[in-house]
This record gives sequence, C-alpha cells and structure tokens, in this order.
Amino acid sequence: MRKYRLRIGLDVDDVLYECNSYALSLLREKYGDNPVFDVNHITAWGRMGDISDERIDYFTDPKFVESQPMFKGAQKFVRELSKFADVFFITSVPPECMTARAKRLSEDFPEIPVGNLLIGTRKDLVSIDILLDDAAHNVSSSQASYPVLMRRPWNNSLSGLLSVNSYSDFLHMAKIIGHSFMEKTPDLTHGGVLCLIGPSGTGKNEIASRLVQDPRFKKPLTTTTKPRNLTEDEENYRFISTEQFLREKAENRFIETTVYSTFHFGTSEEEICPIVENGKIAVIPIDICGALTLKNLYRSKAAMVFTDRDKKNILTNLLHRDISDEDKVSRIMSIDFEFRNIEFCDFAIRYDDGLDVCYDTVLRELNLQ
Repeated sequence: MRKYRLRIGLDVDDVLYECNSYALSLLREKYGDNPVFDVNHITAWGRMGDISDERIDYFTDPKFVESQPMFKGAQKFVRELSKFADVFFITSVPPECMTARAKRLSEDFPEIPVGNLLIGTRKDLVSIDILLDDAAHNVSSSQASYPVLMRRPWNNSLSGLLSVNSYSDFLHMAKIIGHSFMEKTPDLTHGGVLCLIGPSGTGKNEIASRLVQDPRFKKPLTTTTKPRNLTEDEENYRFISTEQFLREKAENRFIETTVYSTFHFGTSEEEICPIVENGKIAVIPIDICGALTLKNLYRSKAAMVFTDRDKKNILTNLLHRDISDEDKVSRIMSIDFEFRNIEFCDFAIRYDDGLDVCYDTVLRELNLQ
C-alpha cells in the first residue's frame, strides 16, 4: 500500500475544457450546418485533410483559450481527486496562450496550487503516478506508471491502453490504484457481475461459455458493431451498424461502452439487471474500461477476473483468426499494454490450464463451491 499521496496529472484540452467540439461549433457559426463539423468526424488528433482542419487555427488564439467551455462536472471531479491525490495540470499551448490558460485554470480550480500547473510540449518527460489524457501519442509515450486514455472519437482506434469514458470511471480507477479506500471483497453469492478481462486470444469467450454451463451464471447479450465471423452464432452478440450504435449511445441505451480494434461494444442495463436481480451472475468478456464502469456501478457485487495465457499461444490464436490483417496488428500491439491490467483484477485464471480448472478457480475464489 502506498505511503504517499498519489501524483495525478490531468491534460486540459478535451479533458477539462471542450476543445475540438468547441472549435467545430465556431466553424458551424461561420459556415452553417455541415456534417464535417460533427465531433464524431474527428477520428485522429490533428489534421483531417478537409475543411474541419480550420478548427486547429483556433487553438493558437488566446481568446479561444479564454472562452473554452468547461465539461460538465469538471470542477467537482478535480475537487474529488484533490482529496486523495496531488493534482497537476499538464497542458500544451503556444506561448501566446500560456497566460490565458494559466488564468483560467487558477480561477476555475482554486484548490490546485499554481505550482502544480505544468505548461509545455514534452509531456513524456513528466514522471507521475497517473496521467489522464485524450491524445493517444501522449498516453503511449508517457512516463507515468499508469497512463490512462480519456475516450474521445479521435482515439477510438487505439486498443489495449487503460482508458475511461467518464470522470467517475477515472476516480474509481485512481482509488483502486492508490489503495486509498478499503473496497469490500467481492460478494457474488446472491448475484452480481463477473468481468473477464485480458488480451485477445486469452480465451475470454471460451471461459464464459464454460461458466454458463452452470445455471448460476448467464451471459448477457452485448451489442457490437464488429462484423459476425464464421465461428459466431447470431446469439453471441447483437450485431448493429456503427450509425445505429452511436444513435443508441446518444440515447443512453448502454450503461457501458468501449471501443476495441475500431469496433464499438456496449452493454445495456436491460440485459444485465434482470440477471443480477434474479440472483445470478452476469458473465461479461470485456475490456478494462468497461469493467471499471461496471465495478463502479456494482461495487462489491462485481468481480474483475484477468484471463491469462502464454504469449506464444496468444499470438498463434490471433494469427489464425478470421479477421483482417489490420485488426490482427492492432490486437498484437495491444498485448503488452493489456497484461498490465492484471493489477486491477481481483484474481487471475489461466486459459492454458484448461477450461475446467478455470471454472473451478472462479468457484473457489468467489466462494461458490
């Protein structure tokens, strides 16, 4: 257990203040309604090669920095973080905007010392415990012990890194990392949620199928935009288009959503709640982002289990999958990042030991024998 306060670094643009979406709104005022000015169009940090690139010109305007809208809940989020951690603002703006940025942060977040404001372009040189940033290149190059990605449309293609969808998810993750509160041992004896977390190729779906042979376990239907492969029945997922997924997400149809290898995944409350309310255990193969959301919702009625496997066997599995080469590369590149997620889990099971051993381990660890 740590004997010191965590050091947490927060990016500012598109983490605390709206940046891309605000700039696009200004372009809509200038040119009128245009689909290109929708934030979901921004699929990469930087230029897109079309008229939406004009948004970047605003980023060097001090008036833009002075007027950026704050995300709802940002002040409360920072106050909560500062109760158990030393918070640093790590932000990159051009010299002509530095004064405006410092003034805004000091006024909006007075509880954070001015000395904890770090303005510069070399975020990779800052050594902290946890970094929250929306730019994938900052997260992947960070010296932070736990670099965390704030999910935005422009980083949805990145898999494997620790990531969150909301302030509440990050708060819960930070508390897990810091051991700053005593969470009850998971108790699923009267129903709950079992999250299976691990790199692609570690047998999450196979383990879930073995568990649901026991009537105490049931697998809720997950919605996804990925295409159905030849080995999957229609009952494995609810397959829908990206457009329909984003529409349902905007309608708050899902209690957790994530992106893996460019495909969207989401779980609805109407799928999970009946299982838990009936005293059964919902088994969900899921990434760390979705698992932390469910852990935040269900607390001691949720268990996070890491699915482990020999790396050679993982690679062999992925290379023989009926997926695109681009998808294979994405999943292979994420393996080492995803192995770090074992630190967040309540216990681990090893697919190479056999499905029956995995099943017995789950029962033993959850006191279900």
